[in-house]
Amino acid sequence: MLARLTPKHYALIGILMIATTAIILLMMGREPICKCGVVKFWTWDVNSSDNSQHISDWYTPSHIIHGMLFYGLFWWMGRFATGGAGWPMGLRALLSILVEAAWEVLENSPFIINRYREATIALDYFGDSVLNSVFDIIWMLFGFWLAAKLPVWVTIVLIIAAELFVGAMIRDNLSLNILMLLYPIDAVRDWQLQGL
Repeated sequence: MLARLTPKHYALIGILMIATTAIILLMMGREPICKCGVVKFWTWDVNSSDNSQHISDWYTPSHIIHGMLFYGLFWWMGRFATGGAGWPMGLRALLSILVEAAWEVLENSPFIINRYREATIALDYFGDSVLNSVFDIIWMLFGFWLAAKLPVWVTIVLIIAAELFVGAMIRDNLSLNILMLLYPIDAVRDWQLQGL
């Protein structure tokens, strides 16, 4: 069955998955766009109500890194599952969309929203707009594409550089976000709050 799917089939399935995610988020009561009524390509202020509401923000690099990591994970899993042949690129991209979409739904659940507000520096976080969530998935796909095109060492350098740069700019990044969500450390939170 998978052997008969063309790149157009994979693309159509991916678009349907992203559209389904948007519908689920709307049904969960998420705002379609920022309550401000404006759509921005980038928002600078991580501590404003604009954060996580527009096309991109300081957390966009985290989603690009997701795509790079998913590329590696599903490359490895495909090789392991097939005894070396690997899974088609389209299937790996769909699996990446599935994981990222599931995270976007979970991230916008009351449980995770409250966890962010209690354990991280996202004191005024009330969830993402649907626009932001859809673009988070698209940014993840961009990271997946980069990982497919670039040498492994370049991908690793980009991940490290993005983590260091974003960490320096906003005192948060993917690594710190995961740490503080799963195992909050008061010293890290205090350091992050000093930057607000």
